Amino acid sequence: MHLVFFNPQGNFDREDSYLTEHPDFGGQLVYVKELAMAMVDAGHNADIVTRQIIDPEWPEFSTAIDYFETHAPDLRIVRIPCGGPAFLAKEQLWDHLPEFIERTIRFYGHNLPDFITTHYADGGLCGVLMQAATGLGFTFTGHSLGAQKLDKLGTDSSNVDEMEAKFAFSRRIDAERLAMERAFKIITSTKQERIEQYAHPLYRGAVDTNDEQKFSVIPPGVNVRMFNTEGSEADLGVEKKLRESLKNPDLPHLLISSRIDEKKNIGNAVAAYCGCPGIHRRAGLAICARGIDDPYEEIDSLGQEEQQVLQPILDTINAADLRERVEFLNIPSQAELAATYRYFARRRSIFVLPSVYEPFGLAPIEAAACGLACVATKNGGPSEIFEDGSGVLVDPFDVPDIARGLLEGLSRQEELAERGRLRVLSKYTWEKTAALYLEVIREGVESCPERNPDLPELNALERISAYLEQ
Repeated sequence: MHLVFFNPQGNFDREDSYLTEHPDFGGQLVYVKELAMAMVDAGHNADIVTRQIIDPEWPEFSTAIDYFETHAPDLRIVRIPCGGPAFLAKEQLWDHLPEFIERTIRFYGHNLPDFITTHYADGGLCGVLMQAATGLGFTFTGHSLGAQKLDKLGTDSSNVDEMEAKFAFSRRIDAERLAMERAFKIITSTKQERIEQYAHPLYRGAVDTNDEQKFSVIPPGVNVRMFNTEGSEADLGVEKKLRESLKNPDLPHLLISSRIDEKKNIGNAVAAYCGCPGIHRRAGLAICARGIDDPYEEIDSLGQEEQQVLQPILDTINAADLRERVEFLNIPSQAELAATYRYFARRRSIFVLPSVYEPFGLAPIEAAACGLACVATKNGGPSEIFEDGSGVLVDPFDVPDIARGLLEGLSRQEELAERGRLRVLSKYTWEKTAALYLEVIREGVESCPERNPDLPELNALERISAYLEQ
């Protein structure tokens, strides 16, 4: 089959230049890339259709057709121009998505793909518009939904206009509702995601979470080529670098790897570490934040939101007089991150995911695949990932409970590391994820009789306009 992934905000390139570093290039890009690769490995052709950017600040995203070298030519990155050449944040894309689909139809002409998978709210709206024009079926994978973000940011009558101007919540939630209604299937990573996120009052009438036929629970996977316990020759260079740079290179560490973002809740994990002598006497703390070498020197150069999150963390560390026990690591690539995980796993270390809420939790299963024991938030996907006791769950709002979990993780490190690794290999690989997606897609292809690959281009564009006017 010829399959398409709609991800207009996700700026993919063959070198993964900004992967997870920017709010628009987060974990969903890893998800889409790995899933597409696994589908190609299963014998299919796939295109990741995203937005073209011709901007000297973003040179990696200018070529109309690109490839991931390991999967060329069966997996293409197709960049469609819309909304002008400059980079636009995801909140600025909404008005340009009809143009994005018009140009996508022109790109494919009469050679339409067999089926579409859509990702995030803007991708979901693209699926709706493409279906209106061509009859193609699509699945919708929301990754994270706007209603939850609206709630978590404390939106109320006093700040609703400010929040709308910044995050375009009304556009996002409208797009999600349309995608939920029109998708052949909604893909969620966990049962909890379906029940908790999609049952939000703002989605009432768009989807019935009790309708199990509308949903498929398909957990994401781990790139076991990269995240494993075996390693490669590159690990030697990473080990040398870490041994030279770490203050306590042979000590077990608590390892946090994420963006400096309020919802990642790093501050509470740092408070738990600094406030419990039983933890910081046994282990160091390493915070992996891409692009930051020395936060004490570089904080003024960061964006305002990052500064607001990072400064209290630094204050907590200083107040506890623990700068010699805390490391900040700038890890520029996924390959180096995997090697770093293996280095710390050999020192009986713990991976910590303290997020306020985590829709799934790809980071801890990547860490577990490398041999790290995991302590993670109980809110969201980790509660299902580690429901068998292969990881420790904590309340992210309760600093003493985080400390309790960290102590338990250190005490049970060897047992948890082995159980976590086996859990990942048995359930969370991209090969398994792709196989489940393909089952849904085959069913979807058979269930979409309106598909018309010979639909004249002009008529297709007229159908988009008519749909938008409804």
